[in-house]
Amino acid sequence: MTDTYRTVAERASASFEVQGSEFIGHVAPADTVEAAEEFVDAVREEYADATHAVPAYRVPAGEASNQRPGDGVLLREYSSDDGEPTGSAGKPALNVLEQRDVRNVVAVVVRYYGGTNLGVGGLASAYSQAVKDGVDAAGIVEEVPHEHLAITVEYDDSGTVRGIIESAGVEFDAEYDADVSFSVRVPVDEVDELRERLRSATSGRVEIE
Repeated sequence: MTDTYRTVAERASASFEVQGSEFIGHVAPADTVEAAEEFVDAVREEYADATHAVPAYRVPAGEASNQRPGDGVLLREYSSDDGEPTGSAGKPALNVLEQRDVRNVVAVVVRYYGGTNLGVGGLASAYSQAVKDGVDAAGIVEEVPHEHLAITVEYDDSGTVRGIIESAGVEFDAEYDADVSFSVRVPVDEVDELRERLRSATSGRVEIE
C-alpha cells in the first residue's frame, strides 16, 4: 500500500481583524501546481479590491525549482509576499503548512489594509494565524497519492466506461462532446487495474493519458 500523507479535507476560510486590517485565510486541497495556481487566481479575482493576496502552497513538483523531498515525493514549495515587506507574509504562511506537515495544499491570505502599519513581526504573526485558522477550519486528513487520468471514448463505449469508473468508486468529471471525455482521480495503487479493466471492456478502443 502506498504511504499516506496529510492534507486538508476541503476548502475552507477563516477571518479576523488586527488593528483595523482584516485578514482572510483561504485553504484548499491541490494535487498539482496548476490546480494550486488556479485556486490562487480564483481567490485574487474574488477579492480584487483587497490590498494584498498572499499565496503559499506545497504540491507535487513535476519539473520545477524549489523542490524538496516529501514522503518520497518531490514537492514544489512556493510563496510570495505580494507587496508586503520581504519575509513578512509569504514565508510565514508557508511555514505553517510545513509545520503542520501538510502537502497537496494551497493557501491564500487576503488582507484589507486598515490604516495602521503592523510592522514585519505583526504581519508575520497575522499571516501565520490566518493560515493556521484556515487549516483548522478545513480539517486535516490522511490521504493516499492519486493520479489524474484523461480518458476519451466514442459514444458507443461511453456507457461501459462510465459504469466501470463508477464501480471503482473514484472521483470523476464527464464531458460529452464529439467524443466523451472523463477526467478521473484515481489512487496510485489502483491505476493499473483500472486501465486494464477499461481497455479490456472496450477491446482497446479507449484512449487513456
